[in-house]
Amino acid sequence: MWFPETTRTLAAMGAEVILHPTMTDTIDRDIELSIARTNAAVNQCYFFDINGAGALGNGRSIVVGPSGDVIHQAGTGEEVMPIEVDMNRVRRERETGLRGLGQPLKSFRERRVDFSVYRSENGSTAFLDTLGPLAKPLRADVEEY
Repeated sequence: MWFPETTRTLAAMGAEVILHPTMTDTIDRDIELSIARTNAAVNQCYFFDINGAGALGNGRSIVVGPSGDVIHQAGTGEEVMPIEVDMNRVRRERETGLRGLGQPLKSFRERRVDFSVYRSENGSTAFLDTLGPLAKPLRADVEEY
């Protein structure tokens, strides 16, 4: 989770849900919760960051939606989290943008900087090409000139 290339690679391959098990028993769990939300938003996917509880970790597992919204955050003990995942939401937000605005995967695809780790033989990633064009959202009350 601390290395964004891992999550970005999975998203660029078409992953819609990423499961990230961890065993954090240190004081930096609050930072990891922020990173989980960020990973979900910038990769427009569900992100399950499941942490050990009790003697193995300090709990506080989190499930985040593709806009970076917290769907559920567990407490410090063991907990069952029945979560419904809406794949259509992932696909819709990847097409129209986060909250109708940001389109991070399309922006990544259209980047001007070359990151060799994301390069394929033909200079493109097949899944990213399926997302449609990068488009600036327009406000209905403002005319475009």
